[in-house]
Amino acid sequence: MFIDVELQGEDVELVAVNDPFIATDYTYDSVHGQWKHNEVKVKDSKTLLFGEKPITVFGIRNPEEFPWAEAGAEYVVESTGVFTDKDKAAAHLKKVIISAPSKDAPMLVVGVNEKEYKPGLDFVSNASCTTNCLAPLAKVIHDKIGIVEGLMTTVHSITGKYLAVGKVFPALNGKVTGMAFRVPTVNVPVVDLTVRLEKKASYEDIKAAIKEASQTTMKGILGYADEDLISTDFVGDSRCEASFL
Repeated sequence: MFIDVELQGEDVELVAVNDPFIATDYTYDSVHGQWKHNEVKVKDSKTLLFGEKPITVFGIRNPEEFPWAEAGAEYVVESTGVFTDKDKAAAHLKKVIISAPSKDAPMLVVGVNEKEYKPGLDFVSNASCTTNCLAPLAKVIHDKIGIVEGLMTTVHSITGKYLAVGKVFPALNGKVTGMAFRVPTVNVPVVDLTVRLEKKASYEDIKAAIKEASQTTMKGILGYADEDLISTDFVGDSRCEASFL
């Protein structure tokens, strides 16, 4: 998904991928559909062409052996789910973004605490998909009305990591707990949040606060939907979450 976003934008230049099956994955993606923006071609054993853009490709297991610097990489997105602490991630390169929860790297969630990022941070974690879904919603409710305590339940697709809302939004540390159910779907989980509020608020008040945030401070991060939708309607949605109320 990172490659999808990068290849359609201009802010980041993709120079290398550690995935020998990337061409097949893009040509035959049964979840997100085939790559339709330009043709994916194999130039040689170490190079793919996305349209006319060459991308170095290798298939190496140990991060110490990755030739990132040789490929011209300045930042590495670690998305294997294996090298998630700073010591392991450091084997990649000096600057690493971990796409999973980390026990010792700062966790940043867009819309919640991304302003805590400083250029001196060499390792950052993007937390879990559940945290990215729940934290923006919880922040809107807490900032507007206040959360005393809460319970989160997620009905999750095949894979997923633990909840870390308290790490990215300290005001809710110790206040929100949760449980997860794994179901045999390949994409788009659902999160149910039940909270006890600090201030009196109606259901309409909560809906209005979420809708307002989705159109202003959380636009592009938090979605709002009041239609009859199903999980597949959100496949490919770039927002962290869409509140269905």
